[in-house]
Amino acid sequence: MTLDVDFVRAQFPAFAVDSLQGQSFFENAGGSYTCGAVIDRLTRFYTERKVQPYGPYAASRLGGAEMDEARSRLSAMLGVEPDELSFGPSTTANTYVLAQAFRQWMKPGEAIIVTNQDHEANSGPWRRLADDGIEIREWRHDPETGHLNPEDLENLLDESVRLVCFPHCSNVIGEINPVVEITAMAHAAGAFVCVDGVSYAPHGFPDVGLMGPDIYLFSAYKTYGPHQGLMVIRRALGQQLPNQGHGFNGDTLYKRFTPAGPDHAQIAACAGMADYIDALAGHHGLGGPPAARASGVHDMMRAHEVKLLQPLLDHLGSKNSVRLLGPRQAAERAPTVAIETRHAGRDLAARLAPLGIMAGGGDFYAGRALQGMGVDSARGVLRLSFVHYTAQGDIDRLMTALDEIL
Repeated sequence: MTLDVDFVRAQFPAFAVDSLQGQSFFENAGGSYTCGAVIDRLTRFYTERKVQPYGPYAASRLGGAEMDEARSRLSAMLGVEPDELSFGPSTTANTYVLAQAFRQWMKPGEAIIVTNQDHEANSGPWRRLADDGIEIREWRHDPETGHLNPEDLENLLDESVRLVCFPHCSNVIGEINPVVEITAMAHAAGAFVCVDGVSYAPHGFPDVGLMGPDIYLFSAYKTYGPHQGLMVIRRALGQQLPNQGHGFNGDTLYKRFTPAGPDHAQIAACAGMADYIDALAGHHGLGGPPAARASGVHDMMRAHEVKLLQPLLDHLGSKNSVRLLGPRQAAERAPTVAIETRHAGRDLAARLAPLGIMAGGGDFYAGRALQGMGVDSARGVLRLSFVHYTAQGDIDRLMTALDEIL
């Protein structure tokens, strides 16, 4: 089924704003446009429900109900139970809280595996546990291709490993890692799994329950919502880890890893992401339970992205002045495309701006990934990232602009 891009773009107020006309947005990996359903819910909460939730009076009761709705609907789309989904201020903050829980739970000499392909959020917090006697083992990507080879992971696994952390896809390399295969390997060795899904989830919500990881992290502000970090922690693990929340919240799974008071309005507004996915499903005739609808929308998003991405990869791959990071086949990667040239990434992004291209340059908190591929992280890369609301005209404008500056 073909994605109706005109319908999609009609759900995002940004595309109707005068100041953004004639510009194409290619820094979606840093944060997406927000869909109208989220904006409407956030506005309603701040104007009608901005009181302490879960009280007996109407505004409070309705505010709490909207927060519960967000957790219930999004967890169903992700294929997990409602209490297995937590909200926090950001993915980085959520990971630091998890790392603190593992620090208390693990014993000196036990091990955690991290990668050098990760964004700092799913690497730095775990690496700091070395100060407490926990062994940190690094699963390294191929220095030429950026590929994470599961066979290399197998050589790192033994009975002392308690956790394996890796990205669903890197925010600069872009290759989609085989979560199911890697998770099965880790589980067979007796380890839990933490997947950073921040760079994958914008391209369609995954069925976390089907894939099997114990922790799955992503950011709502990159999946068309407000600035919240969403964190799936499966019950079998969550109930073992020490409570990081208020003592009186220790018996509630989704409160155990949110030590600060939650942002009521933004949690409630996250239900707008479910509204949006359901609107796409309904418009395209997709039915079934929430996870099935989300899966159908995911597949349409990916098909549209792959169609637009391959010509861009071919175009960049034909330029001798450009090193394209990650796979050259669109089906193997997310549409997050980083290129290395003799120019600093930020300088290239600045040259694209007057040409109507909104892009980013730098290391994108992925210094280890870039250094592992021999890229000078101080010079960085130009990153061109798009999602399903990107149109063919945007890609054409980008390739014309790239011909002018490269």
